[in-house]
Amino acid sequence: MAAQNLTPTDYIIHHLTNLQIGEGFWTFHLDTLFFSVVLGAVILAIFIAAARRATSGVPGKLQNFVEVLYEFADKQVKDTFHGRSALIAPLALTIFTWVFLMNAMDLLPVDLLPHIASLAGIPYLRVVPSTDLNATFAMSISVFFLILFYSFKIKGVGGFTKEILFTPFGKWFIPFNIILKLVEEFAKPISLGLRLFGNLYAGELIFILIALLPWWIQWTLSLPWAIFHLLIITLQAFIFMVLTIVYLSMAHEEHH
Repeated sequence: MAAQNLTPTDYIIHHLTNLQIGEGFWTFHLDTLFFSVVLGAVILAIFIAAARRATSGVPGKLQNFVEVLYEFADKQVKDTFHGRSALIAPLALTIFTWVFLMNAMDLLPVDLLPHIASLAGIPYLRVVPSTDLNATFAMSISVFFLILFYSFKIKGVGGFTKEILFTPFGKWFIPFNIILKLVEEFAKPISLGLRLFGNLYAGELIFILIALLPWWIQWTLSLPWAIFHLLIITLQAFIFMVLTIVYLSMAHEEHH
């Protein structure tokens, strides 16, 4: 339920404001960093626990759950990735589970954790890291650096340079080839980061708007939206994972 001493506009702004320190470029969103690290630790704890309890006999529920996740990510890699790398499958699994948990924080009641934080003297708290453009771009830029790394590693400096200069129109259109290649490469992290941010930000905003309604009507809207939003958060985690695999697969391909 919306705080009684805030206007609707103030309430929305309050929930869309990060807990920050620093100024300008060196501003850190402490809530985004905190929840990202905590959710990453949760994933590590789950997989470590599953690994310790793993058995060749009848698997337990946790082992079954982790194996299903692993086989799901591994299948996507086998269907999409055409190179050879021991990193891609673990990376795909990490991305899917981490982004999914970040997105799933949107299913918590809007005022629950911010209210608890306010009791501890914390004025602002955004609990969904993927609604922070800094977080989604940090992940997409990390993928971009991996793309560059594998492009140089697989194709070599000379091969990657030739690809930039001569693809797709050949040696007579080098300036156009360079422009198109730069647009193509920079579009990857931008679209990857903005897609995740835009969908989750819109979902968060709808939950906030529902929280502004009278308490007796909130559940009639929030429950159907939460069920639909469960599909969105899963789909966005899947898309981020698949596009990462596709981009890294393209980095492994050599043009002749």
